Amino acid sequence: MSSNQTLYVGIVTAGRREQVRLTLAQLGRQTRQPDKIVVCPAGADDFDPACADSIAAPLEQVSAPRGICAQRNAVLDASRDADIIVFFDDDYYPAPDYLAHVIELFEEAPDVVMATSWPELDGAVGPGVPHDEALRHIEAYAEQKAARSIGAARNGYGCNMAIRLAKVHELGLRFDERLPLYGWLEDVDFSGRLAPYGRIVTSSGLRGVHLGTKLGRGSGLRFGYSQIANPLYMVQKGSLSTRGAARQILRNVGSNVVRSLRPEPWVDRRGRLRGNVMAARDLLTGTLAPENILRL
Repeated sequence: MSSNQTLYVGIVTAGRREQVRLTLAQLGRQTRQPDKIVVCPAGADDFDPACADSIAAPLEQVSAPRGICAQRNAVLDASRDADIIVFFDDDYYPAPDYLAHVIELFEEAPDVVMATSWPELDGAVGPGVPHDEALRHIEAYAEQKAARSIGAARNGYGCNMAIRLAKVHELGLRFDERLPLYGWLEDVDFSGRLAPYGRIVTSSGLRGVHLGTKLGRGSGLRFGYSQIANPLYMVQKGSLSTRGAARQILRNVGSNVVRSLRPEPWVDRRGRLRGNVMAARDLLTGTLAPENILRL
């Protein structure tokens, strides 16, 4: 299907200079190339502009204060002439037909405002996926025709989410910069505010591998604080239900309590649990706020 829709890819990154280069190489394999790639590194040392020499799509580098929400907003601001933005994490390898499928989906379903998927291979829930293993899966995807079925989703998954931009720019929707640094649940928050204006879907055709690279992660203490502060803040602003927040908090605090006895080597469980306790203390004293992590 031919399309005149303009599609940009946005990548925000911090502390993963070499990984960004590898991810951009995978974008170069897309059967439908992006009209532009917008990269927002947290600092000057986090991105090598020479990466642009190895890809066909034009690349624009933008700057923003460190933090996934501020960096994503800089990408949105640089994408005002695009119809669609696809946010990929700097360690997400899309199947070669990913962007082509986005275009087809948005053409065929004009009421869809966001499309996403939960990868079959997701290193975020374990020790991470090595580069070579990820490439083997991408090669297998390249040899298989993608299924084309969609279903309802509560929210986009931040490692891969395609967003129709017309309503976003009309309403001035932006990622909430009160969710600082890693911005825990920023994808859920943004989705909750976009959901009244169209469907959010998951598509089996949006295939890829999320490496879940541990390099560049923030402190366990701050992350643990955000596990409580961020969902409760989102309940106050109406982008997350009370039930959804309770589910997030109970699951994460429970995991930290149980696994802190024998923590995984790649997760600072005890740091997260200390952050949980500090957030609970601030909740009781009425001082709980997402941005408190900047003082930890």
